[in-house]
Amino acid sequence: FEQFLGLGSWRYADFIGQSEEQILNCNLPYTVDGVTYENQDEEAMAMVEESPSDIGLNSNQIGNDSIYNNDSSKNMDCSKVLRVKTIHISSPILAAKSPFFYKLFSNGMKESEQRHVTLRIHASEETALLDLLSFMYSNTLSTTTPTALLDVLMAADKFEVASCMRYCSRLLRNLPMTCESALLYLDLPSSVLMADAVQPLTDAAKQFLAVRYKDITKFQEEVLNLPLTGIEAVFSSDDLQVASEDAVYDFVLKWARTHYPKLEERRGIFATRLSRVIRFPYMTCRKLKKVLTCIDFDPELASKVVLEALFFKSEMPHRQRALAAEEANATYRRFVERAYKYRPVKVVEFELPRQQCVVYLDLKREECTHLFPAGRVYSQAFHLGGQGFFLSAHCNMDQQSSFHCFGLFLGMQERGSVTFAVDYEFAARSKPTEDYVSKYKGNYTFTGGKAVGYRNLFGIPWTAFMSDDSIYFINGILHLRAELTIRQ
Repeated sequence: FEQFLGLGSWRYADFIGQSEEQILNCNLPYTVDGVTYENQDEEAMAMVEESPSDIGLNSNQIGNDSIYNNDSSKNMDCSKVLRVKTIHISSPILAAKSPFFYKLFSNGMKESEQRHVTLRIHASEETALLDLLSFMYSNTLSTTTPTALLDVLMAADKFEVASCMRYCSRLLRNLPMTCESALLYLDLPSSVLMADAVQPLTDAAKQFLAVRYKDITKFQEEVLNLPLTGIEAVFSSDDLQVASEDAVYDFVLKWARTHYPKLEERRGIFATRLSRVIRFPYMTCRKLKKVLTCIDFDPELASKVVLEALFFKSEMPHRQRALAAEEANATYRRFVERAYKYRPVKVVEFELPRQQCVVYLDLKREECTHLFPAGRVYSQAFHLGGQGFFLSAHCNMDQQSSFHCFGLFLGMQERGSVTFAVDYEFAARSKPTEDYVSKYKGNYTFTGGKAVGYRNLFGIPWTAFMSDDSIYFINGILHLRAELTIRQ
């Protein structure tokens, strides 16, 4: 290594009667001899390589902060030291690249006339440390394998060389990402994960997993076997293709029960990690009631998340959008709506004087665009008189099959042969008043799996409905309303 630095030569001391192999097998130290100083910038730095069980100070310690301290090992047990290697370095170069080395050398010069400092490292860290020192001189690395780069990254974090952390992070990002490597990057020690230099790498790993498992219905078993960091990456995504937030809750609960069979541990992981990936404000009220009685949640946590969700649901739409905007750059976006397969609805229920519910369904212009030419989107289920219903929006041909148009339908979830007589009314907000305007009224006797609705809700072609001057999109949102009443 000294030859690379151009700072002189070095040799291993010979032990009489023992070969190097014998010395290593006996765990006896060997040293580097012949240290010289060719100019004022060169320092002698000894690397004491030790077994993993022994971390402490060499007897040549300079200053309290020169190396990691462990009082119990100040008088080092030589039987645990594998070897001592002395190399020549330029302290100004190292100090300029690393606060650790700056502190090391400045403390040494202040407190002692010695120009020899000692670092003690694990045997497994030697190659990474030498690579790190090489980088500090040349700003490049010869190693390119993921494992070796991760080792150097860890060493760079330990010795506070931010430029090397950025370099390793960039090289790792440029390598082909796999599920295994992404999980490996997310499982780095917390000190490394929190470093700004590593954020682009961990962000790329999270994005890879989020895209890979975007549609969890296709990879349920794989996702169920992911570790905690993988679950957090997948379920923190806005683009998760899932039926509803209720389905997210059910899946996360199943994962937690699989990986944390002990109730106390499961409650702890929900409190500290898992509850943040569930967007409770977008769960149905029926499911939120179940959260309150779920033994997997600490009662205090359950009350907190449910109350927060209910308060959000009660907010005006503009306030909900404001709360979501405030979390635009947050890691956990509890108030941001995902791309659910079943669109969330707001429901107002009445028991008296008649059983009735008013359902509000909002669709973005982009969502409507994607319906053309024959798509459909379904709402989450809502209930009336103990029976489940849903709304579905369609792009279809009109009854004469002459043009595409927007249709809206009301369906009843299939449950045996039950019949249900309902009065219904469809309405939509429109300009210029932006009030809800009734489009159709009717009555229908539902049986399981049946639906009723209108192929052309607005009585205009699809092109007119989607035009820039359409009266039905207000700030890019189509506001629909359905009112259902049980017939007496």
